[in-house]
Amino acid sequence: MKVSLASRRAGEKRRKRAKEHEQHKAKHKRRRKKHKAVHHPAKLTKPHGTVGVALPIAPASPPTPSPAPAPSVGSPPITLAQARRLLWRAGFGPTAGQAEALVGQPLEQVVFSLTRPSGPATLTGPEPVEEQGQPLDPYDVWGDDHCWWLDRMVRSDQPLVERMTFILHDWFANSNEKVNSQRMMLEQNELFRSMCFGSFHDLFLAVTGNPAMLVFLDGIYNEKHNPNENYAREMMELFSLGADRGAYTQEDVKEMARVLTGWTAEWSANEGLHEFEFDTARHDKTEKTLSAAFGTSGNPIKGNWDWEDAVRLCVEHPLHASFFVTKLWGYFIPSPPDEATLASLQSLYTSSGYSIRAVLEAILQHPDFYEGPELVTPPVVYNAGLLRAIGRPIDTNAWAWISANAGQQLFYPPNVSGWDFGAWLDTSTTRARWEMASAVTSKTYANPWPQTGEAKYSETEEPSAALASAMSYWGEPLLSSESAQCIARFSETCPAGTSKTKWELSPYRAMRQNALRMLIATSPDMQVS
Repeated sequence: MKVSLASRRAGEKRRKRAKEHEQHKAKHKRRRKKHKAVHHPAKLTKPHGTVGVALPIAPASPPTPSPAPAPSVGSPPITLAQARRLLWRAGFGPTAGQAEALVGQPLEQVVFSLTRPSGPATLTGPEPVEEQGQPLDPYDVWGDDHCWWLDRMVRSDQPLVERMTFILHDWFANSNEKVNSQRMMLEQNELFRSMCFGSFHDLFLAVTGNPAMLVFLDGIYNEKHNPNENYAREMMELFSLGADRGAYTQEDVKEMARVLTGWTAEWSANEGLHEFEFDTARHDKTEKTLSAAFGTSGNPIKGNWDWEDAVRLCVEHPLHASFFVTKLWGYFIPSPPDEATLASLQSLYTSSGYSIRAVLEAILQHPDFYEGPELVTPPVVYNAGLLRAIGRPIDTNAWAWISANAGQQLFYPPNVSGWDFGAWLDTSTTRARWEMASAVTSKTYANPWPQTGEAKYSETEEPSAALASAMSYWGEPLLSSESAQCIARFSETCPAGTSKTKWELSPYRAMRQNALRMLIATSPDMQVS
């Protein structure tokens, strides 16, 4: 009896998933024997933003919250430089003419247009496809998940929603390397998107019971007879309180692990892990004790808590507000908030019911956002920004591996502490950015050697006109005087600017145009905002 190719593949897939599940259980058993949770270095200790500028770290002794409003630029007419910085940091760069159209509008109004979108997002332009023109399959094809999300970054009319989803993916970093389910990762992605402006408490609660997180930090293997500390540690160190601040002790990690016991999931060869639920029979119902750091009386606190209490205890912790404010601030501004700003934002956060939007709006209107140092653009943001600038849709799934070469593949952060934002620019990733820019421009390449019947590039284009054309191609980015002078000098001194031989005129000018586009795209000014 012949077995169809589809049947063979289905059988192979079932066997593979069963083997992966056995390997996953064996790996977990080895971890339990060690009786020690995996402890990842905190992301907060790593450099971020402009080279040499560290991601702000919440102080061990933050200022007392203050009801005074945080400093704000107010609502003056927004300038072009401010509009471009806002669109790059609170989104993925402007489309052609978008920044210019905002000039003169009240700055507060522009910020609110990003933070207070109405209704579902509209995706403008062609649907994403792979090289052969077939629709993407983000649930099952490697790299299509990355390109599906990149498409939303390129086409959505709610860019800050996607940028916050991107930030939360780093904040609560899970990798499909371990989760092994693109569907689970995409469902978590939608969770971030739907809750990115709401209550951090509610978001934290949803993330704690999210299947991808339960798999990634072994929540489904945390039960009363064998408490697993992985999520307990990271929910405090990376997600809500911060390391080395006196916010919790190792005993708190052990006790919080007991608080979090009870989650479980079913397994089948066809569906993999599914039916995630909280099973009270697996939960430790005895009293737990947390250190005095969690209270306000100076004494340890005790209770028969469950997983929802774990989230509440972290969010109500005296050091949580300063951690939240400082961490969110660091994704938008590389210099730390001053004491008065931190005091004001802490008060705003707690008085607003842990509102993400409230703090975000204050950050996006703070003078440091517009006047402070530049922030290095992450690879995925850079990729999306270049595509948006020239209006190119997602027409290949090559962006997944190209972005990975630059240091960032969506749904695959290196560990639970997320990406190292200080590693975006080195000899390897800078070359990858060049390759990314080259790939972006490849379909609008000025052909030096057209076929018979195809139009030839101009034989008479002068250096200044060539530069103006290249700048227009990228939507008139703002370049420093040093970059502008350097690129203009190249336009004048390269062979196209000096050659007089007839056969060279058109080809050399086409090659000059391509080179100018690349020099602009890879200039220092295009790597930062």
